[in-house]
Amino acid sequence: MTSPAAPPSARSDTGGIAVTTVRTSRSKGEQRVPRWLVKTFSPIALIALWQLLSSIGVLDDDTLASPATVAATAWEMWQEGRLQDAVLASVQRVAIGLVFGLIAAVVLATISGLFRRGEDIADAPMQMLRTVPVIGLIPLLIIWFGIGETPKIVLIALAVTFPLYMNIFGGIRNVDAGLVEAAKTLGLGWFAQVRHVILPAAMPNALVGLRFSLGSAWLALVFGETINANAGIGYEMNMAREFFQTDVIVVCLVLYALLGLVADFIVRLLERTVLAWRPAFRGA
Repeated sequence: MTSPAAPPSARSDTGGIAVTTVRTSRSKGEQRVPRWLVKTFSPIALIALWQLLSSIGVLDDDTLASPATVAATAWEMWQEGRLQDAVLASVQRVAIGLVFGLIAAVVLATISGLFRRGEDIADAPMQMLRTVPVIGLIPLLIIWFGIGETPKIVLIALAVTFPLYMNIFGGIRNVDAGLVEAAKTLGLGWFAQVRHVILPAAMPNALVGLRFSLGSAWLALVFGETINANAGIGYEMNMAREFFQTDVIVVCLVLYALLGLVADFIVRLLERTVLAWRPAFRGA
């Protein structure tokens, strides 16, 4: 039996069974342009347009420095050592805040997700606190912890905790009940069920939460470094604002963007490693 809709070249009749050859997009020659080239084209085109507008005078340096000026400023800051010092100070703050936020979120979400009593105790305060703008806590953090490094770290930790908590909690509670029942049927104890079924099944949500948390951490860092900082990307940006140095401000913004991309890339690599057992749809 053959299908009249199938093209003659894509089928063969072997003993009455229609065999259709599936042609992928690559085999059809639809993806001749490398993906990395497509991905980099739009940012390069945007920078080229920005440089063009600056060169013809539509954008003056007082409004927005040109890409060439920004690149020259970045090189000058690098030679002076300011760029490395700023990146190092900011990355240290984010790393410390991320560790504290990660520990708090994992502990609270695991307790709330695995135990109904834990949910009754911990989830309601977390839901209340997550709706409070973290930036609005800066005055209180200054009163409680002073103007040193502590309020900056606490601010970043809070920004990390809530999105990560929500995703881990949701991941645990959305585990397929059939998998848990199957684990019980196979004789797995409670700890074995948590270790081999519940936590691995919740891992995709946890990693998505980690990506959100990293974005929130960099956002909190921008505000945290306005608290009497004497080093860091935010400090450089605040100083540049005082002297209307748009080129330095753009350099700092580019640094934030690059650091965010690097952090996201690391989490994606982690996803491919940890979730290698779970093939997922990667787009058509």
